[in-house]
Amino acid sequence: MEVIGEYVGLDGQPQQLRVPCEAPDDGDAFEGLLSGVIRMRELVAELLSPQVQAEAAPDEALIGDDEDDAEDENNIDDNRANSDGPSAKRPKPPPS
Repeated sequence: MEVIGEYVGLDGQPQQLRVPCEAPDDGDAFEGLLSGVIRMRELVAELLSPQVQAEAAPDEALIGDDEDDAEDENNIDDNRANSDGPSAKRPKPPPS
């Protein structure tokens, strides 16, 4: 038994992934399947790791752009409730 998958890289080239699922001599077939799935997960993590790191890197276009941050800090009060006015909740209707 084996777990098979296909990975298509950023270059568009498909790569077939195969991981054997061999149960121990005295073990259950599901234990072999579980170990194969775990190995496939590790293999996929290795393949995707460079892409995830590239996406997590800060974008050079955003570095040093503090204009929006200052504007956001000035607008913090806009989202707060008005404590001077009446409650925004509707009163519960009396029980029938």
